[in-house]
Amino acid sequence: MTVLNTILTVVFIILSVVITVVVLMQEGKSAGLGAIAGAADTYWGKNKGRSMEGMLVKITRVGVILFLVLAMVLNMGIW
Repeated sequence: MTVLNTILTVVFIILSVVITVVVLMQEGKSAGLGAIAGAADTYWGKNKGRSMEGMLVKITRVGVILFLVLAMVLNMGIW
């Protein structure tokens, strides 16, 4: 079981670094004064789920869920 604990710890560390990099790659959510006049309603604003930004958000969500599950498994102390 020590080998499994070591492997999960290494995966946990790698996952934390990946989440950090993905979050830093994302753009800020503030639209600024353009949102008041409706300037944020562009093609890229409407299709954000299909763009690179949308993919980064999805990767972040999946990564955080895996991070939390792995943290709970490592913290159980069954090993």
